[in-house]
Amino acid sequence: MSLSDLPGHVPDPSAVAASPGSGSTAALAEPERKVTARWVTGLVLVNVGINAAFFGPINIFIGQQAISIDAPSKEAIFSLVTGCGAAVSLVANPLFGALSDRTVSGFGRRAPWILAGAILAAAALLAMSGATTVAMMLLFWCLVQLGANAAYAAITAAVPDRVPVPQRATVGGLAAMGQTVGILIGAVFGAVVSGNYMVGYWLCAAALVLSVLPYLFHRNDPVLPLSARPPFRLKAFARGFWISPVRHPDFAWAWITRFLMNVGNQLTIVYLLFFLRDVIGHEDPALGVLVLTGIYAVLVIITAVLAGPWSDRVGKRKPFVIGSSLAIAMAGLILAFFPVWPGALAGAAVLGIGFGAYLAVDFALLTQVLPQAADRGKDMGVINVAASLPQVFAPTLAFLSIQYLGGYVTLFSAAAVIGLLGAVFVVKIKGVA
Repeated sequence: MSLSDLPGHVPDPSAVAASPGSGSTAALAEPERKVTARWVTGLVLVNVGINAAFFGPINIFIGQQAISIDAPSKEAIFSLVTGCGAAVSLVANPLFGALSDRTVSGFGRRAPWILAGAILAAAALLAMSGATTVAMMLLFWCLVQLGANAAYAAITAAVPDRVPVPQRATVGGLAAMGQTVGILIGAVFGAVVSGNYMVGYWLCAAALVLSVLPYLFHRNDPVLPLSARPPFRLKAFARGFWISPVRHPDFAWAWITRFLMNVGNQLTIVYLLFFLRDVIGHEDPALGVLVLTGIYAVLVIITAVLAGPWSDRVGKRKPFVIGSSLAIAMAGLILAFFPVWPGALAGAAVLGIGFGAYLAVDFALLTQVLPQAADRGKDMGVINVAASLPQVFAPTLAFLSIQYLGGYVTLFSAAAVIGLLGAVFVVKIKGVA
């Protein structure tokens, strides 16, 4: 049974029609027609579900589970589990992106991976709820990352597949809104279940499965003809994951900028639960995470939705990224030198303002430096590594900062410095204004 057989599905003619050009197909053509509100809504909801599945556990449930297993070693357990999961995402995201580029299916290229990835990640979240050892936590969280990154690689590649360049920052802003709502929903789950992380994992799994259905029923995912798929050669397939910074310098600088901005952001939030518990002395750290995440989320949504269309109108990307990096650096300094509840509130607000504008505009910038249309999924997967790698790097740097390098002042100061470097390197991009 294919997705097109499901009740209520109305095929989109643009998903199967060939685009004009010399033998090109709709799957590989540069998009020119604006996407519909219904398609964008499906895209946003997928981002909501994936980010709820990611950040509910990362911000709340894995930390609570680590405390229940071995409270004195909670930081080490948290860093081990999240770091190994992020290491899986480093491989999974570009791999599934590349596989989706080659997928010949009546579903299209991206939809099969969104469906399969959501099912795998949801099943692993359910298994995670019953994990009673660090080894079980580690295994199941890696499976969550495997499935969720398959879905994320596919839905990310769908944007350059279907969205024309003049609409990309607007769609990027709405996708960023979806990501942020997902993070907020994860925090809401954490507050609602009142420490019962088992129920929290079940809620995250349900949110993920339900979120992908609207997109799957109303996808605009052109079919790749078998004749358009190049022969598979393992050596060439593996070599394709290396994108030469000499031949494609703009792609390289965009990758580095994305990496640094995400490291700066991750360092400010990775130990938020522990920061509220151990430094600020908040009486209900999970509720505190919800409040801070709520402030962060609202401002990310506002700035993303405003900055995306603004960037499309003026046709510029880099000034928005530079301003965002300065805001992220300021948020780190506020948290470093004002480690009190009002300081945490201010830091969350400034971080939200900066990261919201960044998410909307940088996504559009990244899609404009992709080397070629046939490899959009793989290349966006490589770009997504710049967002996944900080999940390995940031917990490790955070652990070293807390345990050996001076504590939270060092941690948040490092976030500020790294954020500022993002502003430096985005200037190097020449092909995008």
